[in-house]
Amino acid sequence: MNRDRRDLLRDAAIEVLADAGGRGLTHRAVDAAATVPPGTAKNYFPTRDALLRAVAERCVEQYHEITAQLMAAGAGPADREGLVAMFRGLLENVAGPGRSRLLAYLELQAEAARKAWLSPILDPIAAADFAGLELAQRAAGLPVTPQRSAAVTLAMHAAIPHLLTDGPNTLAAAGLDDPDRFVRGLLDAVYPEGPDGRHAAEAEAGSTT
Repeated sequence: MNRDRRDLLRDAAIEVLADAGGRGLTHRAVDAAATVPPGTAKNYFPTRDALLRAVAERCVEQYHEITAQLMAAGAGPADREGLVAMFRGLLENVAGPGRSRLLAYLELQAEAARKAWLSPILDPIAAADFAGLELAQRAAGLPVTPQRSAAVTLAMHAAIPHLLTDGPNTLAAAGLDDPDRFVRGLLDAVYPEGPDGRHAAEAEAGSTT
């Protein structure tokens, strides 16, 4: 089968899933979104489960492509301020270029709660996030422990659906109406500042070196 057309269909399916939700993901809708002749998507992905699998695999591929681009660009933070900028950029991406992919990913997670075979396909994304954000915290010089890193990553993940739905009261209540302030508050909560002006956890780490 034509690989370029297959990728065109998978990318179109992501847009359909993001725009119309799980119930709107049909072969006909994917054909229309990809502007290909009727029946094309069904020829490549004969069943709805095959279509879901294709979208999930494409989301994983896109995640790894984005991660590789960041690594190639040397985007790892050199200090705490660099980490703030990185995390702020990730949150701002949710409502920008990453919106369709993340909406589709959330729809796939909901499908995976009912279709157990989807979970192993999606699992590498979240697993890689926990590992990658821990590395970023370490690169920034923070005294990382598995518990601290997980708390930060979980908070970042929890912010995504609120940013996608864009409810002003919820965003204000969570502090997400100002992503920079949210990230700084999150890092201050996990790595609090001590009375000497240094962050307590960083001072603790420095005293052991």
